Amino acid sequence: MKAKISILVAVLGLLVGCQQTKSTETTKIKKGMIKVAIFYPNGEGKTFDMDYYASKHMPLAASLFGNSLKALSIDKGIAGGGPDAPAPYLAIGYFYFETMSSMRNAVGPNSEKLRADVPNYTNIQPIIQVSEVHTVE
Repeated sequence: MKAKISILVAVLGLLVGCQQTKSTETTKIKKGMIKVAIFYPNGEGKTFDMDYYASKHMPLAASLFGNSLKALSIDKGIAGGGPDAPAPYLAIGYFYFETMSSMRNAVGPNSEKLRADVPNYTNIQPIIQVSEVHTVE
């Protein structure tokens, strides 16, 4: 019986490990792609629930953006530039798209639904920047 349970656990682990994701680890970020960065500034009285953001909000965004979304990632702020300086941002979320039009077509119709979810994980007004990816070769 122990052997069967061990095999089942191993198979489940293999299946979970083989799951496709859209993280930056499995997708090559290329020059010319569009990156949407969502900054959550740190400050007195500001709160951010990283667990909710990572397990609920970002997957919600990925499902709404569909195949237009090529990659996503999250940075968790842990420190600032100086000794013992607090992180200037509690978190930064990133979404990558092939083109500006694919980003607009994916984000535009879903922005209200995503905005409505923000109070579930933070009291911060996010700052959004859209950039074109450039690489050093």
